[in-house]
Amino acid sequence: MPVTHEPWLVALSLAVAIQGSYVGLSLAVRLSAAEGVRRRLRLAGASLSLGVGIWSMHFVGMLAAQLPGTVDFLVFPTLLSFLVCVIVVGLALVAASFGRPTPLRIAAAAVFMGLGIASMHYIGMTALHRSLHLHHDWRLIAASVVIAIAASSLALWLGFGARRHPPLIVSATALGLAIAGMHYTAMAGLEVEPMTMGAALLPPALSVDLLAIVVAVVAFLVSGIFLLTLVPDRGRVMGETAPGLPIGEDALSPPTSSAAAGPMGPAPLGGVGGPPRRVATRIPVERAGVTQLIAPDEVFAVHANAHYTYLFNGTDDLFCSLSISEIETRLDPARFARVHRSHIVALDRIVAIRRVGDTGHVELAGGARRTVPVSRSKLASLRAQVQGRVPEPQNAAQ
Repeated sequence: MPVTHEPWLVALSLAVAIQGSYVGLSLAVRLSAAEGVRRRLRLAGASLSLGVGIWSMHFVGMLAAQLPGTVDFLVFPTLLSFLVCVIVVGLALVAASFGRPTPLRIAAAAVFMGLGIASMHYIGMTALHRSLHLHHDWRLIAASVVIAIAASSLALWLGFGARRHPPLIVSATALGLAIAGMHYTAMAGLEVEPMTMGAALLPPALSVDLLAIVVAVVAFLVSGIFLLTLVPDRGRVMGETAPGLPIGEDALSPPTSSAAAGPMGPAPLGGVGGPPRRVATRIPVERAGVTQLIAPDEVFAVHANAHYTYLFNGTDDLFCSLSISEIETRLDPARFARVHRSHIVALDRIVAIRRVGDTGHVELAGGARRTVPVSRSKLASLRAQVQGRVPEPQNAAQ
């Protein structure tokens, strides 16, 4: 017989999926701004939150199915399905978050994660084998696997590959619907038959509705706990957002000057008249897969690439796991300028400023000639900063 579903439990499963996706994506998109222990904690939180959300959605969705007679869930397949879900999500996030997030890396991680989620679903379904005979339509099995891979691709792309992110609630809703779509596509290809008449007469040990509520509440609590980790502590908020604070115990040397903000928040008027902000003395970059630390003096320019950046040192582009906003807060504003939403330049490396229509670009010194675009709103202020130090070409528009 085909399977029908209880509408309110279907709605509950969607809410679980969306909420887990929201918290998981919230943590995932912040991985690039963290280092060391904080990065690993956020990675673990994203993995657990997404894994618990996905598994709980599937379990509540399975409880929403109106099956013949009383159903007994085998414990081992149920626990194994949860373990598989959390592990594959965690490994996929690790693969996508460490190193440069290339399309091939994200695609491979998405295929692995999607196959893992589909495996989790069908392993979980074997928990019903004590009470029911299950028959699956192979066409809908294939469709559910494709949807699982697509949902995984969406999650990893939003977390690590997208240059611009839609509002987080929109991303979480889309991912939650995709996860639920995979489950209910698979369930549409399921037909069940009772194992025995005697099994159908057994009294339930626990109400299906109550069990669904318990699982949903646990999922909400787990996600809620991880969501609380995103709320800044007033005493430590400057460790995340104040200019120039170290990004990790091993990543930066001690700062060279005091912060412009006090422990309760930023100084009035952006710190004008206060002590100079703290600047980093080392910045982490990757060379040949090895993390190294370079001094800001070696940086000619910074170019944003999604959540990450590339630091130009005059000859090469070096990958950095920090976002351009994080880099900006750790550089000395007297020596570096944000000339475009995606570019920072070292003022003492500029050899020429040229106007191109309403915008412009700068030419940098170095073994490899490099030009960097300058937005229209930044052009005048940049000229003022380098006035007297950088000769403008005679043919440049004034």
